[in-house]
Amino acid sequence: MRYLISLFAPRPLHRCFALLDHNGHCQAFKQCSLQPMGDGWVEIEEIRLNWLHQPLPPSAHVRQPQSRSRVQALLSI
Repeated sequence: MRYLISLFAPRPLHRCFALLDHNGHCQAFKQCSLQPMGDGWVEIEEIRLNWLHQPLPPSAHVRQPQSRSRVQALLSI
């Protein structure tokens, strides 16, 4: 029965993260649902092994949604 329920249960979405050193070079990758603890982790679109020990290209970073104030959102309607 537990197996049947697990088939229909929503699965956690995994996000990709890269660990950057103080020079901005990629040192490690991690795929998890929450941002890893510690300094240096940034969210990226995808994991590419050729980025290891290299600076990440600007296109690799996840675009953070622009936060609009509630007033601006209401005025734009």
